[in-house]
Amino acid sequence: MNDAPFRQETMADAAVPDGPTRLRRLIQGWSANLVQILLGLTQQLVLIPAFLHIWTADVLAAWLAVYAAGSLVVVADAGLQLRAVNRFLAFKTCADCDGRTARFYADMLRIYVSVVVVLGVLLVGAAQLWRPSAVLGFHSTADFDAAMLVMMLGMLLTIPANLSSGLYRVRGHYGRVVWLQNMALLVSQVAQVVALVVFSNLLPVAVAFVSAQIVFAAFLIAFDAPRLFPFLRRGGATPRRGRSWRWGLGQLGLALPFAAGSFTELALVNLPVLLVSALVVDRIAVAQWGLTRVIATLLRGLCQQVSMPLASELGHDYAVGDRERLRRLYARGSVFVTTIASLIVGGLLPFWVDFFALWTHGTIPYDGPLAITLLFGSVAVAPSLLALVFAYHSNRGPLLARTKLLQLAAFLVLSFVLIPKLGPLGAALAIVISDLAIALGLLARVVVWQTLQHPMRHVVFLAAIAVAIVSTGWGIGIVVASQVGGAGLAHFIAECVIWLIVVGVLASPLAIRKVRSRLMDIIPA
Repeated sequence: MNDAPFRQETMADAAVPDGPTRLRRLIQGWSANLVQILLGLTQQLVLIPAFLHIWTADVLAAWLAVYAAGSLVVVADAGLQLRAVNRFLAFKTCADCDGRTARFYADMLRIYVSVVVVLGVLLVGAAQLWRPSAVLGFHSTADFDAAMLVMMLGMLLTIPANLSSGLYRVRGHYGRVVWLQNMALLVSQVAQVVALVVFSNLLPVAVAFVSAQIVFAAFLIAFDAPRLFPFLRRGGATPRRGRSWRWGLGQLGLALPFAAGSFTELALVNLPVLLVSALVVDRIAVAQWGLTRVIATLLRGLCQQVSMPLASELGHDYAVGDRERLRRLYARGSVFVTTIASLIVGGLLPFWVDFFALWTHGTIPYDGPLAITLLFGSVAVAPSLLALVFAYHSNRGPLLARTKLLQLAAFLVLSFVLIPKLGPLGAALAIVISDLAIALGLLARVVVWQTLQHPMRHVVFLAAIAVAIVSTGWGIGIVVASQVGGAGLAHFIAECVIWLIVVGVLASPLAIRKVRSRLMDIIPA
């Protein structure tokens, strides 16, 4: 791990008195997020062969529908977590920081419980009126209705843990809460396999998955958070007049801009697949789009996960008014995220055609322009992802709502114009153009211009880094691919290993602290 962009931050780390140093917090957060990504891939890819070993394809499709429904329950948070995070950050400048945090935490927890109860009753009623098996076409799958209800109700019960998770972020324990989530996900995956082998039924697998998540949420709220933050017990026990229902509705209203931004981001990830499926007749082209889109989505998710620990630190500096540390960390963090995206794309471009052939067993042709457009777009938009998560942690809800809704509208207009003419390439262009025009051109511009002293120089510096890394990585890959003989999996592994060795040698000077320090000094902030 190259700690150069952040080592200087630890020297003046008065940020979070009850947490580790800034560098340790960032490393813990990145490592936890990396494991979370791997566990997510295990859930969605690695466990599929195990399911198919016992289930039929129809039962697997039913499980994927149940799992997707549980994943969508996240929207029930309605922006409350980000509202709470920004309030917790704002309290850091108050005289009674712990007391106000504890009182707000207790009041918000009551709102969460109320939301869960109301939505739970509505969910049960809706399931009785419109049976999921009839709506989704799984009449022949045993216990589908029960599994769907168990999954959605169970995931709904975990929503209040978002409040505790937000407090962990603010108080310097971001990595801890993600590691706890990872443990719960790992336990749930083992439990799913056991339930699959023992019962071979859909309902026990759903129970196995969701029970671990519920136990994690209960542990976080009832035991770990009060132990880690003892002042929460004082907040819950202090006698005072309860908040009015108008105050609760007001908090929901103040959370709406964050909810709009999050919902729009979710829609922008999933809508392109649906639009291409609806507007493109050629099923092979649709398959090309879906498979190529996977890697771009994974790259975007990785950049967001890298940005999340940085955003927690930036949010603290923003809340306490430490402009110098904020400016320095944002500039270096932006370079770090851009470098990661550029390095990955520089390695994907020369070898993606070989991997695609192995992945699809040669049954689906490779679409070069589509892959290049999506990958180049992922690099171009990488800096805006840090701006996005920083905006979530700096109380910029109205800006988020305006820009993300505008981006969604631009994407839809461009999609309906370009997809009928260009097919999946039109969808890729719609994504990239809307990202560049709105996410990068508006959101990132506002955030960068308000944060840095030399924003234009910083943008030019980022562009130069991206071009240099991508072109170098791509060029090395082309040379390696032309020199390595053979075909198939052995050929692919060999060229990837050689590429990694060459890039590692070129990057080896970064292991020298003096070199890193000099590079740090030239980053415009």
